[in-house]
Amino acid sequence: MTDVALSFDNGPDAEVTPRVLDALAERNVKAHFFVLGRQLEDPGGLALVVRALREGHVVGNHSFTHSVPLGDDPRPDVVEREIVATERLLEPLAIHGPRLFRPFGGGGVLGPHLLQPAAVRYLVEHEYSCVLWNSVPRDWVDPRGWPARAHADCRASEHVSMVLHDVPGACLDELGTWLDEALARGVRFVLDQPASCVPLSAGQIRGDLAAITRGGLPV
Repeated sequence: MTDVALSFDNGPDAEVTPRVLDALAERNVKAHFFVLGRQLEDPGGLALVVRALREGHVVGNHSFTHSVPLGDDPRPDVVEREIVATERLLEPLAIHGPRLFRPFGGGGVLGPHLLQPAAVRYLVEHEYSCVLWNSVPRDWVDPRGWPARAHADCRASEHVSMVLHDVPGACLDELGTWLDEALARGVRFVLDQPASCVPLSAGQIRGDLAAITRGGLPV
């Protein structure tokens, strides 16, 4: 049996996220939503986060602008602008459990472009968990064909951390059918992430953060 920790990145979106939540609720599937701060400045975006939490999903920080991977961003105040600014919008929601941060990969690629030493220092000091991935079916590139890649990833691993996107032109049209097929094939949707995808857990370094940090780890 394959366990899949399903996540939706880059939302919330006023049109797409409610329909994603509906599809998950119809099948009693729980997921992670890694949200953008700029999407939370609208009260409607915050309301969707509240709904996701109320329905048993997990919400994490995915930066404010999602424009430049943190390891490639030269701004001296990038941590404040990207991580902290988003966290300030999430804090009033009193989310339980460790703070979660997913770095922006630029096409789902893992590598040293994901973080910089200042970001690692902040995540450690503020007891974040850093959540990566091992499945990116590229729904935003191929909104009709992504399910085949998603099924292949499920067959290839016993524990998958899968990234989809609750934005226009991505997973939505095929999501319900894919969920039904995955459940029929015995996939179990879980909230636990593969240990290999969480190199930083509640501020404790558990994996190779140097491999995803430009310039190495902070001293």
